[in-house]
Amino acid sequence: MTETAFVTIDRLAALVPDGALLAVPKDESGVAIAATFALIRRQVRNLHILCVPTSGLQADLLIGAGCVATVECGAVSLDEFGPAPRFRSAVQTGKVRILDSTCPAIYAALQAAEKGSPFAPLRGLIGSDVQRMRNDWLVTENPFAETRDPIVLLPAIRPDVAMFHARLADRRGNVWVGNRRELVIMAHAAKTALATVEEIYDGDLIADERFAAGTVPALYVGAVAHCPRGAWPLALAGRYDCDAVAMRDYAAAAKTDAGFEGWLARHIDRAAAI
Repeated sequence: MTETAFVTIDRLAALVPDGALLAVPKDESGVAIAATFALIRRQVRNLHILCVPTSGLQADLLIGAGCVATVECGAVSLDEFGPAPRFRSAVQTGKVRILDSTCPAIYAALQAAEKGSPFAPLRGLIGSDVQRMRNDWLVTENPFAETRDPIVLLPAIRPDVAMFHARLADRRGNVWVGNRRELVIMAHAAKTALATVEEIYDGDLIADERFAAGTVPALYVGAVAHCPRGAWPLALAGRYDCDAVAMRDYAAAAKTDAGFEGWLARHIDRAAAI
């Protein structure tokens, strides 16, 4: 896309193709849950979910709804609400392919793509079980060292789509993410970013020094959907807290296929009218 489009939540979800490499942020960083429900409504399939660097409810919902073929992550967990039950079941049954990674490795690979580099070097992985299971990571020698100095080269990760929820977008398509720098990295690295936002800002976020440093320029944003409370039941920093009752309800219900389907049926149309 050459300019940012302002669209409905379902139109936003339609911009994520089947089989896409979809980058999503950790639960506290601005998760587009309303857009996730929209993806499930349209029955997207075979997604490769890249958790930046972890995920929780969003990945669990997509896995439970049969939308995911691969999960690449440092972890998937509901944190204080317990394990992610659909993720756990999918791992145990082999329903999804798991690419184990680490938080630094995911950030480094995205930063490589952000900078146009084909790979990123990283220490701290050699000899780990994670490194041994990743045949796409290359252990080589530091060419500048005078003595033996092995290092891991990670291929750059360039997602097809980065999806997140933020507080503000202006009418030019600039999106303010505040201090959530992982969202900036995701948007820079991906082919396009799709954002849902709480509010539309009447002004230019780039020109306003209060917001400029925390703004993803419209150049990187393919589409925006205005979706108040679009992170629910997760929190959005500075706007609303996590709905602990809904999260506990999900954690208990999603332990079984039937329970998950029931919870999803109660909530999947929550943002459809927005």
